[in-house]
Amino acid sequence: MVGIAGWGAYVPPYRVSTEEIAIHWGADPLTPLSLGVPEKSLGGPDEDSVTMAWEASMNALKRAQIEPKDIGMVFIGSESKPYAVKPSASIIADALGIAPETMAVDAEFACRAASEGLRHALSMVSKGTIRHALIIGSDTAQGAPGDVLEYTAASGAAAFVVSNENVVAELIDAYTYVTDTPDFWRRDGSQFPMHGEGFTGEPAYFHHLESAITKLLERNGLKPKDITYFVPHQPNARFPAKLAKKLGFTKEQYLLGLTTADIGNTYNASAFIGMTKVLDNASPGDLILMAPFGSGAGADAYLFEVKERIEDVKNLAPSTQSYIDRKVRVDYATYLRYRNKIKKLVR
Repeated sequence: MVGIAGWGAYVPPYRVSTEEIAIHWGADPLTPLSLGVPEKSLGGPDEDSVTMAWEASMNALKRAQIEPKDIGMVFIGSESKPYAVKPSASIIADALGIAPETMAVDAEFACRAASEGLRHALSMVSKGTIRHALIIGSDTAQGAPGDVLEYTAASGAAAFVVSNENVVAELIDAYTYVTDTPDFWRRDGSQFPMHGEGFTGEPAYFHHLESAITKLLERNGLKPKDITYFVPHQPNARFPAKLAKKLGFTKEQYLLGLTTADIGNTYNASAFIGMTKVLDNASPGDLILMAPFGSGAGADAYLFEVKERIEDVKNLAPSTQSYIDRKVRVDYATYLRYRNKIKKLVR
């Protein structure tokens, strides 16, 4: 049996209203509300993808009840590394007290990079190459001032300990679907990403997720009604609802994990944070279908079955909802300063 042994999330307390962002740029204030994101989380001036990853990882390790020194791989997926050339995984491994012999891996595949790590870890642990792995998705997501991405690009982190010991959610199956679809990119030297809006919906998000999810269900002889919780990637709150309806999932199956409606799109942590909230509330025997997506483009679909041990470890770390509920609202100018979008002139 291989799967998730521990899980944890971190969401910074700062929130900025997306309606205020729209007003500052002379846009229709109803535009961000049509995306289903009234406000988004914002990393503070002393936070980045590494500091957030550290706290999410601490929570995951507490629930896994596995010694840090036994972790054989630390893998972080992020689009917002604090260093252009320097690994984040080695910083996190050192800060957590994980042995120097561990593998430390940074990856990029838009919002799917962390999911690549999860697939690698599940395979490596099942083959006995390593005993345990720590997989992290963490982003202080990027969006140019005034761009539609700014309404949803948020900050947050989630982490999973993958193991064949102390498993709380056993992997049943996984399926990946990838093509070269240019829906989102950031060239070298550019501060902010670009997006091909005509590619964002049907050719990218919907096609890839539908393909991966449908194949996974078919391969396991399942229908959407057989799944307890459905947790897809969440660029906004509208896309997951539309995807669920197209595939035959109900609101009751996806609403619990729809964290983007509360905090915005945390990119590599998007589906992962939704999954942590579901695990906070899941019961033994539940089937969870998690499906991360990354622009460029690719999707993974995972099927997990919740095990009895989950009841013993839920309360060993703060719940995802407890992070979502703590809120310090800031204005747009503070948001710009915290995200370093206002530059200080040095004479």
